[in-house]
Amino acid sequence: MAHSAYQHFLKVWEDFDLKWEWPLIWDEPDKTTGTIKEQLAATSPFLEQLCRKKEKRVKEFADVQLQIQTIRGEIAGTLQVGDHLEMPHVNEDDLSMKKLNEFLFELQALQKEKSDRLHKILDFVSSVHDLCSVLGMDFLATVTEVHPSLKDSVGAHSKSVSDETISRLSKMVTELKEEKVKRIGKIQALASQLTDLWNLMDATVEERQLFDHVTCNMSSTLDRVTVPGALALDVLDQAEHEVERLDQLKASRMKDIAFKRQTELEDIYAQAHIAIDTSAARDRILSVIDSSMFEPSELLADMENQILKAKEEASSRKDILEKVDRWMLACEEESWLEDYSRDDNRYSATRGAHLNLKRAEKARVLVNKIPAIVDMLVAKTQAWEQEHNTAFTYDGVALLVMLDEYRILRQEKEEEKRRMRDQKKINDQLAAEQEKLFGSKPSPARPQSAKKLPGPRANGGAVNGTPNRRLSVQQQNGVRSASRDGRRGRGRAIGTDRMQLVL
Repeated sequence: MAHSAYQHFLKVWEDFDLKWEWPLIWDEPDKTTGTIKEQLAATSPFLEQLCRKKEKRVKEFADVQLQIQTIRGEIAGTLQVGDHLEMPHVNEDDLSMKKLNEFLFELQALQKEKSDRLHKILDFVSSVHDLCSVLGMDFLATVTEVHPSLKDSVGAHSKSVSDETISRLSKMVTELKEEKVKRIGKIQALASQLTDLWNLMDATVEERQLFDHVTCNMSSTLDRVTVPGALALDVLDQAEHEVERLDQLKASRMKDIAFKRQTELEDIYAQAHIAIDTSAARDRILSVIDSSMFEPSELLADMENQILKAKEEASSRKDILEKVDRWMLACEEESWLEDYSRDDNRYSATRGAHLNLKRAEKARVLVNKIPAIVDMLVAKTQAWEQEHNTAFTYDGVALLVMLDEYRILRQEKEEEKRRMRDQKKINDQLAAEQEKLFGSKPSPARPQSAKKLPGPRANGGAVNGTPNRRLSVQQQNGVRSASRDGRRGRGRAIGTDRMQLVL
């Protein structure tokens, strides 16, 4: 019997894979020594110890296998959060530490996978929360649609980590991002429409501030729109209703709006010194508005297109206009210099005389550059006309005509000066001969100064042969030149029957 107990002891020990330990603990009992009772008494403590150890080992195996099965079920989605599995059956044929370590290694791998999945899910949930906040959506209702365990009130380790949950969360984040992109595009379009309508109708600052929460996102990127409720449906509805209201108001005020656009167009042409028929343009606007086929958006679009073309044309003329301003400034200095040269008291010690002397020096330098400026203007104007296949006009007068007439006038003026100098020489010679024949006589009256020739200066303010910035043109009813109602710094003469060049 003692031998049988020993064999049982050996079997249990082998199950624990500790055969190398048993000789150190207990030797096989001698079959010939002691009574059976004594042999059993000697064996029992070791058997009881082994049985307790086996039970503990079996429990360890069962716990590890239960955790493995639980995590596998959570990942596969076959086990709901909070569900419990029955204790698994442990195969007692192999309770060795090697086998237990294999199970523990598998459990650690599954626990790491679950942890990674949990972090991924929490990131998705955080993204859903942020997106729902911006879109003005109910976060709890949205995330619960994926899985009830994803609510904030549920602990992190109690959340579903199944493949299906991750897939649905990922899909939801994608859908919410797409919805955000869609709403951003819509609210930016509405903000742009609001801004255009406000500018069109001169809306007050107070009116605009009511929709700051809309216009603040007009140029924002996707990642920068993070304010809670910024893209909520009620915000979009509010902006849409305001656009509709302003559209209706725009239709009732279309005449004022159209004339405002026309004024803007006329200002562009005025600054570019382009003459247009303003009366005809305004009559056309009125006829369009009064017609039965009137469409406000089409009229405004047409006027916007005209304004755009006017700006392009003005831009193409900018370089030449700057040169024209320089030419006219030089002509003004030339006129002043001629008046100054005829002043007999210019060298007297009067107040401010030294300033006039300095100005005269600068004026002579500038006047000497006039021929080069005119030549450059002619070349640039001819190139512009060739490129645009049209004449370059300045307040309705062809610029090349202005320049050509200025050259002719300047040439006539120089010839007149030469004639006056020659006449003076003849008069001086005659006076000298008379003095020799008859002796000294009272000096004759001072010869008349050179005749002042007309030039491109405005009527009434002209001086001796210098071109004015303006050429007067035939004034027709309703024709508006580039200067409007006194906006220009220099006057412009009006010719009734023909174009005149005035100095």
